[in-house]
Amino acid sequence: MGAITRKSPAEIALMRRAGAIVEEIHNLVQEAAVPGASTAELNAIAERCIERHGATSNFKGYHGFPSVICISLDSEVVHGIPGDREIKEGALVSIDAGAIWDGWHADGARSFVVGEGSPEAKRLVAVTREALDAGIAAARPGATIEEISGAIEDVALRAGYGIVRPYVGHGIGRAMHEAPQVPNYRTGRKSLTLAEGHCLAIEPMLTLGSPEVGVMEDEWTVVTIDGSLAAHWEESIAIVAGGSTILTRGS
Repeated sequence: MGAITRKSPAEIALMRRAGAIVEEIHNLVQEAAVPGASTAELNAIAERCIERHGATSNFKGYHGFPSVICISLDSEVVHGIPGDREIKEGALVSIDAGAIWDGWHADGARSFVVGEGSPEAKRLVAVTREALDAGIAAARPGATIEEISGAIEDVALRAGYGIVRPYVGHGIGRAMHEAPQVPNYRTGRKSLTLAEGHCLAIEPMLTLGSPEVGVMEDEWTVVTIDGSLAAHWEESIAIVAGGSTILTRGS
């Protein structure tokens, strides 16, 4: 991932602009994610949004990924490829989206339940967002990455959910994936002490059952081994005086 860098206020402002596009993508896609809509149609909505703003996709072409967003359904955790599949009533949908503005990246994920859905699915979505918010609350100057990881882990463990370990958060800036890694569980190892200008993408992925995951034959889509539901939330943030600012929510 390279060296750990700190961004200037001007650079963070450009990332915030990218983050506003990511947030708009999520709002548009979630509104369109109704029963019968295809995942390819949702990807097209996201692509038009990026083009309308004169931004660039940081997903399409990344190691060969074919789309501008990832759409993962039910037991799919992350990296689902849009295509012919249709959204069904009650589905748990996870959207991962990104954008580049003037060379600076933003990355964010949301999970939601289509229609009524099950109480179990709705609770998983809510707790995964709670874990994300706990991680963000722990992100401040002088704190460590391990403190963020611990805050996320505590929320997941209290709820009895599995924590997906192979996929973690990361630094972000001129590249979508920069140092440092941001695990969603305590590692017991020394970690970076945060300072103003550090930018992170924090992204817990939780499961209703076993945390064990595998990759499907498309070599992208990550699924739970036991077929249990999974949820994924992510925000890009910048460390600022007194705490952090979210670049992909309400900006």
